[in-house]
Amino acid sequence: MCFLGSKALSSILEKFFNPQSVAVIGASGSEGKPGNVVLRNMLDNAYKGQIFLVNPRGGQIEGRLVAKSIEDLPAGIDQAIVTLPAGLVPETVLALGEKGIKAVVLAASGFAEVDEMGEGLQADLAKAIKESGVRVLGPNTTGHISVPANFTSSFFPIGKLRRGSVSYIAQTGNFCGISIRHLLSAENYGVARSCGLGNKVDLNESDILDFYGQDPETKSIFMYLESVVNPTRFLRVARRVSQHKPVFLLKGGASDAGAQAALAHTGSLAADGRIVDGAIAQAGITRLSKYSQLFHVAKALDVMALPKGNRVSFLSPSGAFTVCLTDICRDLGLDVPKLEEKTRKRLQDLAPPFIRMRNPVDIFGSVGMHGYEVAYKDALEAVLIDRNIDAVVAILMLTTETGIPDLNFIPQLAKRYPAKPIYVTFMGEHKHNIAAKELLEPSGVPCYLEVEQPFEVLSLLVDCRRKMRRA
Repeated sequence: MCFLGSKALSSILEKFFNPQSVAVIGASGSEGKPGNVVLRNMLDNAYKGQIFLVNPRGGQIEGRLVAKSIEDLPAGIDQAIVTLPAGLVPETVLALGEKGIKAVVLAASGFAEVDEMGEGLQADLAKAIKESGVRVLGPNTTGHISVPANFTSSFFPIGKLRRGSVSYIAQTGNFCGISIRHLLSAENYGVARSCGLGNKVDLNESDILDFYGQDPETKSIFMYLESVVNPTRFLRVARRVSQHKPVFLLKGGASDAGAQAALAHTGSLAADGRIVDGAIAQAGITRLSKYSQLFHVAKALDVMALPKGNRVSFLSPSGAFTVCLTDICRDLGLDVPKLEEKTRKRLQDLAPPFIRMRNPVDIFGSVGMHGYEVAYKDALEAVLIDRNIDAVVAILMLTTETGIPDLNFIPQLAKRYPAKPIYVTFMGEHKHNIAAKELLEPSGVPCYLEVEQPFEVLSLLVDCRRKMRRA
């Protein structure tokens, strides 16, 4: 396989993530087939580049003329998306190389992740890539996403994408498929880029991480990996990138059973977990332990700054929460410090005398005396101003009987004090919690439906800050 320097590789990756023209090899007029869905996805996202279609039958698809062969395509096309069966892929790669198309996405499965025959076919593919001089994403991938370019090569029906600052690298098609659909329907943040690596016969995690590190659209990076192709290079690239961008990793295949599943999934032998832990600790990468954290942490970073430290205050409508969540903070390495005396006095002035105000802030009595908005707004601003506090969690109590306040004061305070992140969670009536989430998140305040989640997220972000300083 030919070696490209970082400048040349960056130029090729621009053709993947910012293509001016794309050819779909194996285009189809049949609804639901990969060669049709990938076209629909591009059209749904208003891709403005030229689209060329190839199918031996010719004719028209979606009102566009269809070339009968790769040889019939014009010169100068940036990228090809191949949706053909695995057995046809090596010869197709050679034909694309002959045509001068250097960026190729291979959707087909049936390679090393399947059996020995598939391993042989993957070896043939690797040989074709080397001979042709093309660069390949996949095979066994649902493709990639580049929202700033209004582009996707995904053949999973994803619809209109939402733009954000988070980028994903995933050794699964999940993040150009069902996980993106979840994100678009259950969350309110968007993405910049997402890349499904598949079997990594050519381009790998280090290549994409390097590109994201230089990408002005990408502010934070999240990875799901089952193996690392070149740990030494990965360590070097990650250390450089994590000095200025938060980088997170969920490592699949950490257990013996998980390693076997990884082999069946993408044909990858997962690296020893201890080796991975040591490498990422040196590289400034923060380790995730749950799949859901790929969403929960991402949405916090899409709209809020990294906390400057581990000192947290939280507003609670229940004394039990103040006890239990303080215990959770200690377990997570978060400090619940004393407030400055002027802050404590300000809180006490709004509270009934039988509640001694401190951190965490028991807000229930103040709400009873002054109303929801006055009590929460004043307390939230008080702890945001406090020099002993780095981040704040507001636990909202929303029920029909107690009334649903105007919550716009929360995003207003978030904009007024941008250096200190605010996270919101809930306890009360579920329908009102969902409605509040849909109001607050588009306004830049991340919300979590389970009361422990914002503290788990905050702990990971604090760890990220420490690792970035050491990288």
